[in-house]
Amino acid sequence: MVQRTALITGITGQDGYYLTRLLLEKGYTVHGIVRRASTMNRTRIDQLKLEMPDAAARVILHYGDLTDAASLHRLVDEIAPDEIYNLAAQSHVRVSFDTPLYTQQVNADGALNVLESARVLNNRKPVRVYQASTSEMFGGMPGTVPQSEATPFHPRSPYGCAKVAAFYYTVHYRESCGLFACNGILFNHESPMRGETFVTRKITLAATRIKMGLQSTLRMGNLKAERDWGFAGDYVEAMWRMLQQPQPDDFVISTGQMHSVEEFLVAVFTRLELDWREYVQIDPQYFRATEVEQLCGDSRKARELLGWQPRTSFTQLVDLMVAHDLRLAKQERDLAGLASRSV
Repeated sequence: MVQRTALITGITGQDGYYLTRLLLEKGYTVHGIVRRASTMNRTRIDQLKLEMPDAAARVILHYGDLTDAASLHRLVDEIAPDEIYNLAAQSHVRVSFDTPLYTQQVNADGALNVLESARVLNNRKPVRVYQASTSEMFGGMPGTVPQSEATPFHPRSPYGCAKVAAFYYTVHYRESCGLFACNGILFNHESPMRGETFVTRKITLAATRIKMGLQSTLRMGNLKAERDWGFAGDYVEAMWRMLQQPQPDDFVISTGQMHSVEEFLVAVFTRLELDWREYVQIDPQYFRATEVEQLCGDSRKARELLGWQPRTSFTQLVDLMVAHDLRLAKQERDLAGLASRSV
């Protein structure tokens, strides 16, 4: 069996962790692009190497940046991957209102650089490209729920706008350049590996710290927003399946079930035997300038053509995240106790 090679941008993020794990299990060599910074942000990859020591040598990291077209072209040419997964992004919707130009440069122009690098490589060897698109492109406008591949885009943030541009760049390279390029329109997908500033992880981290007496309040924004939440570990399989099809296409990936932020709060605090209303404070700074009220995906196309479906329920997802962060909170409490006793 010929060993395949994949290149992942954004390999240090949540999806990079789960996708790398999946590809290693399938025998791939995985190359990842990381940005050079004053601090190392490789916690997830380091953890993965500990979890899969026999496969650790098949993870190779390279310094690079999506906004540096020349270095990206060089890396793609040298690695010559069979598959490219463009997961890198300025991925925080609320932050995109404060940094719209940077969000555009990374999420849209960066995707264009990836596609152009793949086009050049495709002239000498076949390569397949996955572009991480998002449900935020739909904007959750009234009358558009659930959202499918046929739903018109109406982004309501700089993040969503940049992702729409990247979506259409991907379609253009597929239709005009003959590149095997797919858009995965993923709805919210969470896990214990989720970044700490994203709302689900923010809730589970705060709630478990409150349970351990390490924190007293949790400041939140819009509790009425409703989202289609799935497990990231399930969703990366859909990414891989897209690139194994005979023809490239675009797919919505979702659970088809919608829950409000308040429902997520209730589920987490109930799991910890706490009343969330005693600890949660509404803070206007966490509201978006334009809110996306409802996102719920119709993933029938993915189920029929990819043979994919989510395996992890909303309740199971909450349990996974709470259990993980409760362990962290207990470790933090124990360390704090040790420190106080040593003074």
